[in-house]
Amino acid sequence: MGSAREAALRRRSSPKVTERAPDDAELLGLLEAAGRVADHGSLAPWRVIALRGDARAGLGRALGEAAAARGADPGKVAAKPLRAPLLVAVVATTRPHFKVHAWEQEAVASGVAHVLSLLLDEAGWGVMWRSGPYTRDTAVAEFHGLADGELLLGWLYVGGRPEEPRPERRDPDVAERFESRG
Repeated sequence: MGSAREAALRRRSSPKVTERAPDDAELLGLLEAAGRVADHGSLAPWRVIALRGDARAGLGRALGEAAAARGADPGKVAAKPLRAPLLVAVVATTRPHFKVHAWEQEAVASGVAHVLSLLLDEAGWGVMWRSGPYTRDTAVAEFHGLADGELLLGWLYVGGRPEEPRPERRDPDVAERFESRG
């Protein structure tokens, strides 16, 4: 096992995956590590929902309903969850707190998703975080059973890595985004 830096530098999104996927036990083991992100107040303001098999088609129907309401092609949108054998829905579970604002709780949930994607990649799985205009749609929220204060941040599409090489990554110019004062 390499360093966290090495894992971050190796990570690549996998837009196409095979039909293999980690089981719930492996996913729980990876979540045990991903759940260790910085969490002001130790609120654990996140949860994940593993969608497999027919549940992906159910999500597709909810996405299709959301697409139709916006004038988009529901059939095309409904097929998207079938691109991977496992979708991990990432939910921010924000709640009022005197010291930890909602945006910070959403950042924790986002951090869990990102670390989980790194861990899945390091374990040899293909993974891509997908979101889009329907993550905040009522039909999609109802499908996931979201409660008040919960926000869907998107889905990690997970499956086996295909044999072909993963796409090259265009890395940001970090020097342009870095400032040092003092």
